[in-house]
Amino acid sequence: MEARAYRAITVGVDGPIVTLTLNRPERKNPLGPEMVNELLWALDDARDDASVRVVVITGAGNAFSGGGDLKQMAGGDDGPPPLESKGDYPDLLLRFSTLGKPSIARVNGVAMGGALGIIAACDFAIAASSAQLGTPEIKRGLFPMMIMAVLRRVVSKRRLMELMLTGDPITADEAARIELVNRAVPDAELDASVKTLADKLAAQSPTAMRMGLAAWNAQADQDLATSLPMLRDQLFAILGTEDAREGLTAFMQKRTPVWTGR
Repeated sequence: MEARAYRAITVGVDGPIVTLTLNRPERKNPLGPEMVNELLWALDDARDDASVRVVVITGAGNAFSGGGDLKQMAGGDDGPPPLESKGDYPDLLLRFSTLGKPSIARVNGVAMGGALGIIAACDFAIAASSAQLGTPEIKRGLFPMMIMAVLRRVVSKRRLMELMLTGDPITADEAARIELVNRAVPDAELDASVKTLADKLAAQSPTAMRMGLAAWNAQADQDLATSLPMLRDQLFAILGTEDAREGLTAFMQKRTPVWTGR
């Protein structure tokens, strides 16, 4: 991973696992333009770094993120960002679909508004039992416009409408029940649960992971008649990779495969 002049996030590397931490805990890690831009830079670096196999996103302190930065929306400014702009919040949500590596949201504490967009855009989400999640925009005369696009892919229509139109928060257990997160775990087990999942994902073939995620995202909005031929072609393509040959050979030889990422 490249070393960047980040001000709003931190980047931690633990072998093949990279953790991006929203790092303005004194304000519950609000999602302003600078933080979003830094996340775009970090995600692009993770995508391009062959040694990175899993990306974890979390928040510093006692919050994942309180949502959009209302101070910046109202005209406040922290000065010019040190990094050239790569895009805005919609670009951030879209970036997860082209990352080519699995992403995990480690949901600690409060996660509101735009934070739910990141959680829904990640491939996995594990929440601490004490976490509170919600879309309170309606109570401020606003509406969770952009995050609807990703939330509707993981939450049923009726439950999502209730979240958006009441603005009431839900517990981590309820978030798991409606599949906004994969599961809720005791606070003391959050790090271990995220690490166990990340290690399991990092041990898989990066080639199969990259091609599988790309195929998954490509077929998401296609009808069956379009997606099946495309997926057939992707199966033939993955069968021609070095990792597929290694995986099949290792299975026949009853040994652990050694992935090359090719």
